[in-house]
Amino acid sequence: MTAGEKHIITVSGIEVEVVRKAIKNLHLAVYPPEGHVRVAAPLRVDDDAVRLFTVPRLPWIRRQQAKFQGQARQSARDYVSGESHYLWGHRYRLRVIEAEEVPQVKVANKSTLLLTVPPNSDRSRREAVMLAHYRAELKARLPGLVTAWSRYLGVTEPNWAVRQMKTKWGSCSPSAQRISLNLELAKKAPHCLEYVVVHELAHLHERHHNDRFRALLDQHLPLWRSYRDELNQSPLRSETW
Repeated sequence: MTAGEKHIITVSGIEVEVVRKAIKNLHLAVYPPEGHVRVAAPLRVDDDAVRLFTVPRLPWIRRQQAKFQGQARQSARDYVSGESHYLWGHRYRLRVIEAEEVPQVKVANKSTLLLTVPPNSDRSRREAVMLAHYRAELKARLPGLVTAWSRYLGVTEPNWAVRQMKTKWGSCSPSAQRISLNLELAKKAPHCLEYVVVHELAHLHERHHNDRFRALLDQHLPLWRSYRDELNQSPLRSETW
């Protein structure tokens, strides 16, 4: 078997995508929005071993799938006046202004977000301006958070990046000393961003979501479970996954 090979097996009626990788251990994940199941398997491990690994985890898989299917989703956005949009956990009504000015997004007041775009801008152009604003907002907040929490956790400050991510709020590559944060976090409450930063930095101490990892979060961010639940229960973005 070669690295990168993918195929589907069925375990008790659930389709499981098996991906072969040059890794030592099996890893299982359930992804939104529909609860797609994927197992990353070492090259030497056959499908029977993947089935044996998956069977005792079926109750957890079904719970995750039920959670995703019950999670609220935003309707698709057209970036027109009157729509609801979120910034740092606050809901705003969008007001679109077409003008020969620099495209930008500004908070007008407690309830209104102004989106300025060139005349006759189509949906993709309006969306691009909005996403650029979200990216700028995150990049303004992240340096201070990453620096402060790296010192507090006693880890070397990593490089970081903001990315559009479909299945994760963040990721960490300890070997590359790099963390990535989901662009969607600009829509969530600031403490949700802080939780994800702490979560990913904690992986520089412990790669796995084990007791040691949870103890690190308990010690340094006691309310992390509450923040995690708030984040995971918030509306998902409507998009083609």
